[in-house]
Amino acid sequence: MSFRALAAFRVRSYRFQWPADLATSWAFEMETLILGWYVLVETQSVFLLSVFAALQFGGTLISPYVGTLADRISRRRLLLGLRAMYALAALLFAVLGLTDRLEPWMVFAIGIAVGLVRPSDLVVRNSLIGDTVPEADLPSAMGLSRTTMDSARIAGALAGAGLISTIGFGGSYAVVTAFYLCSIGLTAGVAPGVERAAGSAWVQLKFGLQFVIETPRIRAMMCLAFLVNLTAFPLSHGLLPYVAKNVYGTDATGLGHLMAAYAIGAMVGSIGLAIVGGTRHATRVVVVFIMLWYAILLVFAQSDSKNAGIVILALVGLAQSMAMISMSVALLVATKPEVRGRVMGVRMLAVYGLPLGLMAGGALVEQIGFAAQASLYSVIGLLATAAMAYRWRRFLWHGTRPASP
Repeated sequence: MSFRALAAFRVRSYRFQWPADLATSWAFEMETLILGWYVLVETQSVFLLSVFAALQFGGTLISPYVGTLADRISRRRLLLGLRAMYALAALLFAVLGLTDRLEPWMVFAIGIAVGLVRPSDLVVRNSLIGDTVPEADLPSAMGLSRTTMDSARIAGALAGAGLISTIGFGGSYAVVTAFYLCSIGLTAGVAPGVERAAGSAWVQLKFGLQFVIETPRIRAMMCLAFLVNLTAFPLSHGLLPYVAKNVYGTDATGLGHLMAAYAIGAMVGSIGLAIVGGTRHATRVVVVFIMLWYAILLVFAQSDSKNAGIVILALVGLAQSMAMISMSVALLVATKPEVRGRVMGVRMLAVYGLPLGLMAGGALVEQIGFAAQASLYSVIGLLATAAMAYRWRRFLWHGTRPASP
């Protein structure tokens, strides 16, 4: 057994970043369940649920610019600013909920505002990891980092379901606000990160986009990232409240169980990569596990019981974790530090496929049902992944080597 996973903690900064990211991720997941359940119950519309989930990713369009800022100013300062915004929005939800003034349109309005900045959090935190952890230890560090999100999906989902069932919306959001405040305090202890880019921000942004386009291995990863966000993530993220309520006939607690099962599988994958490490075949791992991910989703589409769904979602989480962590490692290793923020920012553009997939998927579910919609998405994903793997086979089946910007 390798203990490279502990290498990240030799860096004092990461000892602060890991718990700060953990608190943020827990708050994110509690919010996802609380707000998703509220929208579904109040509107009784799976389409509006998918639209609301899509709003949480509106900020992917500005992530490349945030990545440019992350290459120009203190990354710690940027993280503090982002997390202060999350805390303010959560406090507003808590006040509205506790005073019984909350209405669905308010949830959508605040969701748009928060969605503009939330996707950028991952851009900055990944860039900081690349700055502080040696390249040989990146897979282990990224695996550890991913456990913050995976553990949040387990504990955050179960806590969110328990909170909204016992103390209501306002009380639940008071707890979420406390987690964000804790995250802000811990983030203050993180190292500033690199500040290398100079000159016009617009020129630097264009340079980053050009670098991504002209590097085949990175371009292939970006296309695969967009595909899974368009056709894979919607089935296990935004549409899961519909599956819990209308397919499995369960309540918010049952939804928490489903989300937790997915996260447990993902955590197994994260811990496995943290222990094994290695960057040589990262791109191969991406392709293999994306194909496996879609194959398991095909089975999930035919499931009609909660117990079967729990087992299948655990396997979905495992495949997703192996694929996406390996993708982040491949991108970080193939990118020089001075353009790392911009490349990770462009990577977040791929997340824009998720709101598109959610809105289209919600409309399709209302027309043809979840089983048909999920099967269609899975088949499209399998075929497209195979086509991309063949198209870029020279770059996806060899070791990931650093590229010169």
